[in-house]
Amino acid sequence: MQGVCRKKVWKNGTYLKKQFKKLGFDTGVSTTPITPVMVGDETKAKTLSMRLFEEGVYATPIKFPMVPMGKARIRVMPSASHSKKDLDFGIAAFAKVGRELGIIT
Repeated sequence: MQGVCRKKVWKNGTYLKKQFKKLGFDTGVSTTPITPVMVGDETKAKTLSMRLFEEGVYATPIKFPMVPMGKARIRVMPSASHSKKDLDFGIAAFAKVGRELGIIT
């Protein structure tokens, strides 16, 4: 069971990265299923997180002092329990709010 879960986490992480990049998000550099969505500005990262929460998506902002000033991001951590439908829901919310905030066009 552990191997199946591990494969699903990696599959979900790969899918997220591909979809975020397709939308125009900068996903930084990650060698794990954890996907950073690079925002840069700390206030904008916090606003993105709050707006995503309003859309039904929990995504935490990572900002100074956890990362250098100007390198704020949202850290997205898929799990094996996320279905493709769950991921697509989150991706749609990121697309909507990312456009609202001018992070993507």
